[in-house]
Amino acid sequence: MSLPLVEPELSLLREGRVLIDVRAPVEFAQGALPGAVNLPLMDDEERRRVGIEYKRRGQQAAIALGQRLVSGGIKASRLAAWQRLLKAHPDAIVYCFRGGLRSQIAQQWIAEAGVERPRIRGGWKAMRQGLCARIDAAAQQPLLVVGGLTGCAKTALIQQLPNGLDLEGCARHKGSAFGRHPLPAPSQIDFEHAMGLRLLALPGPVVVEDESRHIGAANVPLTFWRAMEQAPRLRVEMPLDWRLGQIQKDYIDDLWAVYRQQCGEWLGWTLMRKQLTSALARLRKRLGHARLARIARLQALAFREHERGNPQAHEAWLAPLLTEYYDPMYRYQLEKQDPRRFLHVGDWESCLAAARTWSETAAPLPAGSNRAALA
Repeated sequence: MSLPLVEPELSLLREGRVLIDVRAPVEFAQGALPGAVNLPLMDDEERRRVGIEYKRRGQQAAIALGQRLVSGGIKASRLAAWQRLLKAHPDAIVYCFRGGLRSQIAQQWIAEAGVERPRIRGGWKAMRQGLCARIDAAAQQPLLVVGGLTGCAKTALIQQLPNGLDLEGCARHKGSAFGRHPLPAPSQIDFEHAMGLRLLALPGPVVVEDESRHIGAANVPLTFWRAMEQAPRLRVEMPLDWRLGQIQKDYIDDLWAVYRQQCGEWLGWTLMRKQLTSALARLRKRLGHARLARIARLQALAFREHERGNPQAHEAWLAPLLTEYYDPMYRYQLEKQDPRRFLHVGDWESCLAAARTWSETAAPLPAGSNRAALA
């Protein structure tokens, strides 16, 4: 039976096609393609046993063992899972690690059941290579970095731009000790895939937030990080009261809303409080014992006030956290930067306008035109 193939073109991801990932769950957890649903041909234990057989006795023996392990009711249940997904998404495409035997077997079983669907030539590996190449290519595009003190709503500014790349959103982390998201962080591979997918829609100038290379558990790919280091910058400057309001929203209000939705009132509150107290404790070496103890007392008092209906009480510990820890750290980093690289320094609105202007002027011109004629 001749089984159809599709090329590993990134348009499949750009179009939001549903993909059937027939790799084992442990492989899927390490990193999948955007839009993929894990409906494995073999579970982790079956895959392990087949792998051992392959090493001991070769491919044919491994195939034979796989056929024995995935047969009868197990085969029927896995085929039924693929059929259910294809009923909901008739244009779904199958893939495995390299587009080889596992996806071919899944294709064949599906075809024998009356539905013909293609598999991706080269599978996960070929598509991943394309996404990584897209990130490397983006490092050659015009790039603008938005910096500023903690609480200046830099992420919100990025999200206002059609050409903004929200690295913290890709990492599911706000980029600080207090920035962990209640939902599990993506693997490094999934972080890179989220970056690559967003960049597929951004062929021109890109605007990002000033980040360290490490965002939570994720690392910005080296080529892109080096481009960020050399890129021109904007710096958002906002007064302390404004920034405290933003930090209150990011670290308290939004966090509480997610925990409450995911876990309910009691457990959500317990987990949120544990996250924030643990985050503060991790700053022990940098804050010093006495300062940490003082801020921790203020934090505990703020939680008690919050329980009584006064969430604004968190400003009592957030203010010294900003002025005594985050602000000096950022200003120290700022001193090492060349001031000539800052295209604009101003409030949030003026930096948003500056980012839009830069995006327009940095964009490549249509063929056969010149900027003066377009002005």
